[in-house]
Amino acid sequence: MTQPFQLDRLPTLSRSTVDRQENLRGDPDRLHARWPDARVVLLDAKSGRTPVPQGGDALATRKALAFGDVPPPDAAFLGEWQDVDYWTLPGRPPEDCEWVTLTGSWGLRDQAPLAGGEVWVDLRGHGDLLDDTSAGLFTTAMALRNWHHRAGFCARCGGTTKLLQFGWATKCDGCGREEYPRTDPAVICLVHDDVGVNGERVLLARQPIWPPGRYSVLAGFVEAGESLEGCVAREIREEVGAEVSAIRYLGSQPWPFPRSIMLGFTARADAAKPLVPADGEIEDARWVTRAEVLAAFERGRDAQPDDSGRLIMPGNSSIARVMLEAWANAPVS
Repeated sequence: MTQPFQLDRLPTLSRSTVDRQENLRGDPDRLHARWPDARVVLLDAKSGRTPVPQGGDALATRKALAFGDVPPPDAAFLGEWQDVDYWTLPGRPPEDCEWVTLTGSWGLRDQAPLAGGEVWVDLRGHGDLLDDTSAGLFTTAMALRNWHHRAGFCARCGGTTKLLQFGWATKCDGCGREEYPRTDPAVICLVHDDVGVNGERVLLARQPIWPPGRYSVLAGFVEAGESLEGCVAREIREEVGAEVSAIRYLGSQPWPFPRSIMLGFTARADAAKPLVPADGEIEDARWVTRAEVLAAFERGRDAQPDDSGRLIMPGNSSIARVMLEAWANAPVS
């Protein structure tokens, strides 16, 4: 009997091996004692890039002692892996670096700094090329960087804040209010038609700002007082005018751009009813066959946006890609 499709692999930014060791964030003696053997992930505060050996799949971490005998005030503890502590600190490529062209996960050509045999890559474009440990470290470092950037002032009184718990909390210098990293929940839903168990066509849409040919499944933020399933139904209705049923959870992925977690769902809709794209938000929406999706995947990572009308899938750093692959390879009935 045909089963409803499920994700057949972890989304690339959900991969991680590092133990976050939350209890150690309040144990400075232990973290200081292990600092000499720790490794540091550098993250450019402006571009969000980190160094990777050219052609490699692991982060080019640095020895912690290169930054002092104890963790600097702006160091954030990422966790422990294979008896090594990992931290993140701001860093940037040298001013006189070279620039090389890379093809990112989304098929877009990117100019990246190259210095000392290391390429400074970004998470959205190249996180899928990293090993599990590096992907988890980079994703966590990026999430903390984005939170630190927005947490410099107290939301209650407007006073300045200082970092606590080695990057995992802030405390207001004025009123003493503490705050912790925030994550905004968003749903992302693969809607297929109601033929058989897994459908024959999938509903894809594109935003006006996307490159030509780029389509993906629909997504949106969860509103206050709203269930996840309620958000799925509302977002699909608002964005393309479709009513969905049989809403089912698939999996999740952190998306620190700047601080979301994408909660993946699937649902069914009647493909015979007209679609009504939301003005200003959705440029086009269409039902696409399984064969068309598989053909788009065959073109691979180097498929470039153009005006040929060819369908281009989401990049491999997105859970949307994993959802579409699982659906496209699932039996219909």
